[in-house]
Amino acid sequence: MQSDMTIRNKLLHLSFYNSIVNHEMLHRDLFTVIQYSNAEIHDLNDLKNVIPIEGIKFSSNLSEISLSLLHGFIYIQLDTNLNEGLLINIADVEKGYRKNNLSENEYSVIGPKVAFVEDLDTNLNLLRKEIISDKLVLEEQIKGSISKTRVVIAYMDGIVNPQHLNTVRQRLMDLDFDVIFDTSTLDQIMSDNSNTPFPLFMSTERVDRMKFNLINGHIAVFSSGSPYVISGPTTIFDFFYSPEDFYLPWVLGSFFRLIRYVGVTFSIFASPLYVSVMTFHYSVVPRGLLGPIIESRTNVPFPPFLEVLFMEITVELLREAGARLPTKVGQTLGIVGGVVLGQAAVQAGLTSNNLIIIVSLSALASFATPIFKMANTIRFLRFPMIFLSAAWGGLGMMIGVMFLLGHLLRLKSFGAPYLVPVFPFRAKGLKEFLRLPYSLTWNRPGFLRPLFARRYTVRKHKDIGDDYNNE
Repeated sequence: MQSDMTIRNKLLHLSFYNSIVNHEMLHRDLFTVIQYSNAEIHDLNDLKNVIPIEGIKFSSNLSEISLSLLHGFIYIQLDTNLNEGLLINIADVEKGYRKNNLSENEYSVIGPKVAFVEDLDTNLNLLRKEIISDKLVLEEQIKGSISKTRVVIAYMDGIVNPQHLNTVRQRLMDLDFDVIFDTSTLDQIMSDNSNTPFPLFMSTERVDRMKFNLINGHIAVFSSGSPYVISGPTTIFDFFYSPEDFYLPWVLGSFFRLIRYVGVTFSIFASPLYVSVMTFHYSVVPRGLLGPIIESRTNVPFPPFLEVLFMEITVELLREAGARLPTKVGQTLGIVGGVVLGQAAVQAGLTSNNLIIIVSLSALASFATPIFKMANTIRFLRFPMIFLSAAWGGLGMMIGVMFLLGHLLRLKSFGAPYLVPVFPFRAKGLKEFLRLPYSLTWNRPGFLRPLFARRYTVRKHKDIGDDYNNE
């Protein structure tokens, strides 16, 4: 939008996009101030001194002007000097963004509920409030030939490893893409291996998780328009940690973390093991279970492979439908649909009662993973394992496990091994498997190679009861 206004026989040319500027600020701090000002306007310096807005800059660069206008600036020129003008930021930063910043997809009962939103400045403000230190460094770049998306690298100076930081900088500088829709786009483009189903960077909406990652030596990448922040380098074990582990006593935190490991293992191998045993290895079934299994499969006309495949696809369809529908409708569909379809499938002879229990527990176990992207990977891994089990039984499962381990051994995150501390083996890093007491976790993870390893100093406190005993 272009507009003209006159002040003391001086004609001003104003250019801005009407849909993205703050209209209250435009009329209150700009139009009204200029019209009712008593100051003499001879050049752009006089005009700049009149306007009570910070960050005003002179510009005659057409590319800079056009880019600034797209970000909510207004460009003002005097009719006596059309070669240069003032760029003033009056963007409406709240327009189009949600104000509710409670974590929805990474919910926890104990601990902060604050989450990032789609506005980059708000996210950086949230981070600055949580990490009050001059060591927190933010580096901004503009990426996307069409979208002109603001991308910010965040790290703790003096802690982060320079090699990892240079890797992130180089990959962002080499990035050539037209539109950056979300940090997930950056995740896939910057990834060490884009042909893997495993997430190589931590993606989170929680401010406390990102704060914990940064102080440990991770590097975070923010993107405007995205409520999720990615960070790295990460290992596969980082995706099974929950911030809630650190808000509970270490015994409970370690117990729940072990439950997640068991749940992931069960979710991947339960259905393939059923196919393997029912197809090739009847001899491993205890005699006491043979009767119930034979009775439940008497009326099932399909082989175990088709039976399991039918149930797994049904569960995935229910999950996808529940995720795409409105919240209340999705919850109703998930509960009612699961009960009704399961009962109907058993009565119709399409599946057995035992398999219904196994598939249901596998689906529940996959939800124990705190990070949604890793949960999707676990859901995917079940299907190739089922096919291998149907083809070669237990041998097929072992082949699948070997391929899986070989693939994981090759993966890296910003150049760091994905399976550390298991491979390369780091004895000190094994303590990260459990949520140990704070008296044993004063050092940052060794695989990050931080410049300053110690997080805090452990001092043995004196029991007050000792003073009473000495009296």
